[in-house]
Parts: sequence; structure tokens; C-alpha cells
Amino acid sequence: MASENGAYRGLLIDYGGVLTTDVFASFSAFCELEGLEPDALSRAFRDDAECRELMLGLETGTVAQEQFEPALAALLGVQPSGLIDRMFGRTKLDERMAETVRRVRAGGTRTGLLSNSWGTTSYPRELLAELFDAVVISGEVRMRKPSPEIYALGAERLGLPPAQCVFVDDLSVNLAPAAELGMATVHHRAAEDTIAELERLFGVSLR
Repeated sequence: MASENGAYRGLLIDYGGVLTTDVFASFSAFCELEGLEPDALSRAFRDDAECRELMLGLETGTVAQEQFEPALAALLGVQPSGLIDRMFGRTKLDERMAETVRRVRAGGTRTGLLSNSWGTTSYPRELLAELFDAVVISGEVRMRKPSPEIYALGAERLGLPPAQCVFVDDLSVNLAPAAELGMATVHHRAAEDTIAELERLFGVSLR
């Protein structure tokens, strides 16, 4: 399946917040359960240099989950056991988005995952194998979005030039480097809107 003008032959898509429900809503729920202010976690990663360094290390695979959880727990004042699972406890697979990727791939377009990871063991690997021709997980490749190199790697693993790829992410900061490489970008906010935009870009029905 290519777009009507033949421009797009590959789809690269984020995991958390695109193939799953809203990550930040899960963070807020975690904070409330732990007796923290609802935005405490997001604020810590944004404003606290030590927290941010821990996050960057986890995403690039230089900080192991076993190091990350007790270190972050100490900074937040919470228990470390199962911390990442608790933080993401309210996320679940967005079935509509998974089905959309499934249909895109079934039509002949190459599909790839491009994900900043919070540890590499919690991904549903059987589902990823069903949905994607290529999987790029930041903690495994030691680079993270928005580094331009990870987008180039995603396209390379699809066997396509970046200009023939569409990239979908829920964070606008992650879209600009992809666009600079020539990819079409889709800012994911809701499944309905993203599906409509993918239909427009690829020139096919995905429902």
C-alpha cells in the first residue's frame, strides 16, 4: 500500500501514548495514589536535573531499571518496588490504533516501531512481531528521540529513505527532527484524528 502519489511506503509509530492510552494520565493517577500532587512526576522530569538525568539514562540504556527505580523513588519519596509498573499502571493498549497498524501492514506498507523505552522488558513482543517489520527501542539502540539518528535508523530498518516514511508521535517535540529528515509527521492526540490523517496520507481506507 502506497499513497496515491507513491510518496509514502512506510509507517513509523511511537508506542507509549500512541499504541497505548495516555501516559501522562497514568502518571497523574500514580501520583494521586502515592499521595503526591497530580503533576509531581511530570514536573520532576521537566524541572529536576537529577530526575531528568535518570530518565535520559533509562531511555538510552545507560541506567538499568534496577538502578532507576530506587534512585527515582528516593527523589520522589515513594517505595521503589515495581515503580515503573506502578507509574504506567493505568495505560493499556489502544485497540483502534493497533488495528490501524495491522491494516496498514496488511496492505503492503512497511511498518516500524520507534519508541523511547522505560526499560526494555515490558513490551508485548508477540504483538510487536505481528504489527511491525522493524522495531527500534531506544534502550536497545542507545539513542533516543528527538535525536535525528534514531529516526534515520528507523527508516533504514524499514529499507526506505526517510522521505517515504510517515512518523506518528504524541509529543510534538519528537516530530520536528523527523520532518527535518523529510518524513511526513502526524501529531497523535486521538485515534480518530490520527486514523483520518493516515488515510489522507496513504490514500486508503483504514476502517
